[in-house]
This record gives sequence, C-alpha cells and structure tokens, in this order.
Amino acid sequence: MATKVFMEALSPTMEEGRLVKWLKQEGDAVKSGDVLAEVETDKAVMELVARGEGVLRARLIAEGSTAAVGALVGVIAAVLTILLVRKAAENKAWLVTVICCLATLLAAGVRMYYALQIP
Repeated sequence: MATKVFMEALSPTMEEGRLVKWLKQEGDAVKSGDVLAEVETDKAVMELVARGEGVLRARLIAEGSTAAVGALVGVIAAVLTILLVRKAAENKAWLVTVICCLATLLAAGVRMYYALQIP
C-alpha cells in the first residue's frame, strides 16, 4: 500500500506552499511523523511530515516549486510492497505463485461473503 504525500494547509489561510527543501531523499526509510520537507507558507517556513511508514519512493515537485494545498507532492511505499516488487523482479515464477495465491484468497473471500448473507 502506498501513502500519498499532499501539500498540507500548514496555516489557516494557506492556499499554496513553496517547497523550500526536501529533508528526505528518494529511497530513504520514513516513519509516520518524520519531517519530509520544509515548506514556506504565507506566514512562515513549516515542516511537512509523513503520514505513513515505508520508503519515500517519489518526490514529485522540485525544491523551490510552488504547489496548491491538496496537490500530490510525494509517495511513500510500504516496505512490504517494496519487498514484493524486488522479489518479483528477481524471480518471475515467484510472482506468478503470489498472484495465484492472492486470486485463490480473493475467490474464497467472495464465496464466504455470499455464504454468510441472510436472505
């Protein structure tokens, strides 16, 4: 699962922010609450913090760029997602096995859902 990093309203009147400096690099481990970047608001320079855990996979705006509140500025990928992608890249047969297992679990879940329905 990925966590989207949005430009947050860091002050009550903020409509856009200028990303002053990224404090985390792509590939860095991130914990919820870690400071990702410094953002200049209409009043001061504030900290943009992570709202999820994993690895910073993408920084979508450059330092010095301005983004509206709510704009997507980065992506944090869950560690499990990264491990699965790496394993799949190493071994295609492993990926097929995982997909088949997930499909089987999904089908079982659907059957269980309908079996528990009360008319």
